[in-house]
Amino acid sequence: MSEQLILASSSRYKISLFERLGIKFTAVSADIDESPLASELPIELVKRLSEQKALAIATLNIDSWVIGADQVGSVENKILEKPGNYEKAYQQLQFQSGKSVYFHCGVTLAKQSSNGTITKITEMSTTEVIFRQLSDTDIKAYLEKEQPYDCAGSFKSEGLGISLFDQIKSNDPTCLIGLPLILVRKILSNQEINI
Repeated sequence: MSEQLILASSSRYKISLFERLGIKFTAVSADIDESPLASELPIELVKRLSEQKALAIATLNIDSWVIGADQVGSVENKILEKPGNYEKAYQQLQFQSGKSVYFHCGVTLAKQSSNGTITKITEMSTTEVIFRQLSDTDIKAYLEKEQPYDCAGSFKSEGLGISLFDQIKSNDPTCLIGLPLILVRKILSNQEINI
């Protein structure tokens, strides 16, 4: 691959996932406003954010392929935010108890050529997580053990968070961590960027 590949993220989770692909890349943070627009649905939000991240970096790195990705969790079309602390994580897990939670991942591959032409491909992947009924003891014990305060949904599926679920329905398990690698590989391969 002659062109540079850039991951538009400073997320340690996304970087760690992308490293699994074994290809050379650099990671650059895309500084965009991630606030939802009024009445914006979770799927619309995640698509917009993945595109904005990719394009923000692509316009500064001419002739480089840029992967922008974002993940939005939702319950009953209510967007889940990263809790940031114990109290909010506790409330979030209580709310999710016994419900289906959807994690939508948007992935955009973009490149701006020196002639100003922009190539942009956006794909989506959704994973459904069915939470078991969680007791107060379950929630407290989990939060004290894993402290997932920087994770949408207040859990780490790659860790003990898996114990909170009855079922996961997905065609790409890495979607839950924030970067669906099966989808990324497909998008890259379609542009003859082979893993």
